[in-house]
Amino acid sequence: MLIDLQPYTDIDSGKVQFVYKELLKVYPYVTLKKPIRLPESAFYTPAGRYRADSLIAQLRRNTPRHHITIGLTGKDISTSKNGKRDWGVMGLGYCPGNACVASDFRLSEKDKWVQLFKVAIHELGHTQGLPHCPVQNCFMRDAKGKNHTDEETDFCPACKQVLLRKGLKFPETPKS
Repeated sequence: MLIDLQPYTDIDSGKVQFVYKELLKVYPYVTLKKPIRLPESAFYTPAGRYRADSLIAQLRRNTPRHHITIGLTGKDISTSKNGKRDWGVMGLGYCPGNACVASDFRLSEKDKWVQLFKVAIHELGHTQGLPHCPVQNCFMRDAKGKNHTDEETDFCPACKQVLLRKGLKFPETPKS
């Protein structure tokens, strides 16, 4: 498996470089792609934000076999959830899948770069078949409409075992 980090043109390149370097600590086969424009077709005019599922559909079409693409954006993204057509999210990844997207729009200013990495690795976990986890400090914790990234410190042992079998490794959590 190869991980392709695909930034959109709207996100700060420093954040992208940080996420890229942190992903390399977890998995050695990560490539950083050149930024691409957000597709206009993914913009949901009534809410003024981008549909995460539409972004994933575009990324998925351009993801080669045996690759996983992680899209990074600074724009507000949403999906349909709990009967709501437009539920704002920090990220979205299908379980399993070959593409996911993470946004820094809903992250707090404090430690935003570390939070973006945590959202990206959470969504990467979904692409590898991991569902949400009940363990409070696990990266796979369900946000339930809130930002709990400051409480997340690592994958729990059960989630980590699944990912270790897929070739990922786990150093210390990044510090800001």
